[in-house]
Amino acid sequence: MSDVKGGKSDNHVPVFLKAILENYAPGEKKVSTLFDGTFGRGGHAAEVMAMFPDAKMIAFDWDEEAIAFGSEKFASEISEGRLQLVRANFQDFEKERARFPNVKFDRMLLDLGVSSPQLDQAHRGFSFYNDGPLDMRMDQRLTTTAADLVNDLEDQDLARLFIEYGEVQKPFRVVNAIVQDRQAKKPFETTKELAGLIERVDGWQKKGSHPATRYFMALRLKVNEELEGLSRALPSMIDSLADGGRLAVITFHSLEDRIVKHLFKKYLDVGHLVNRKVIKPDEEEIRSNPRSRSAKLRVFEKGQPYASSSSYGSQNESDD
Repeated sequence: MSDVKGGKSDNHVPVFLKAILENYAPGEKKVSTLFDGTFGRGGHAAEVMAMFPDAKMIAFDWDEEAIAFGSEKFASEISEGRLQLVRANFQDFEKERARFPNVKFDRMLLDLGVSSPQLDQAHRGFSFYNDGPLDMRMDQRLTTTAADLVNDLEDQDLARLFIEYGEVQKPFRVVNAIVQDRQAKKPFETTKELAGLIERVDGWQKKGSHPATRYFMALRLKVNEELEGLSRALPSMIDSLADGGRLAVITFHSLEDRIVKHLFKKYLDVGHLVNRKVIKPDEEEIRSNPRSRSAKLRVFEKGQPYASSSSYGSQNESDD
């Protein structure tokens, strides 16, 4: 049980919480500075701060609602100076670190993807199960929405988006139907309109994942530039780690995980992979938190480069 006053939110279960705490376990070096780049409802942050009661945390989130929630829920930690909550995007970490130029972090975390509260809020437009505006912006200050992409992109560009960001193998029938409908009827405005079209074209027997899943993922990734931002942020975050500091990243699909895996291995000259094999949820976690089913966790530690350490096995071999 966390002794952080803010505690956890009522409707969002942090993924890999046990694994994060195990991999964050303090070693010989004192842990004094923490960073959470995807604060959300503060589920991970609460437990990490409880684990290191003398440490101070800087936390980012670009979602206005998350910042408002955290500012109220963690008011005590903020007033005590234990938590600095910043409305910022971890993707801009290189720029934002000017706020704390001399800080080196002992523990850092990114929990990528969409939180349960965001999915549950129809007005955010992330889910095809709730009817809402076709928005998908994690930060309302962004100017491009999912509706803009669906209604404005040429057919070839839209198909390329679904292939590259959603790994949809054959999106052409859906794309053709989108173009025909937006020209003959009206622009797409809601999540149900788009999900209904995809279901009609691709078919769905109420088994397996909804056919709109990958299409919606592609739009969300593009709207928020999530893949580009992750590639941009990780090198700067690794650079900001203290010696012996650890960076944990939770991903939810292969595109994100591929970026993390590649960049972590690229920096083996300054650190090592804490776990040679990627961490996946066990059956117990999947039962208690179905959202974790596709999650993967990778942890990088600065210092003790692989080239000079043989205790971590062959860290260049494939670990899916």
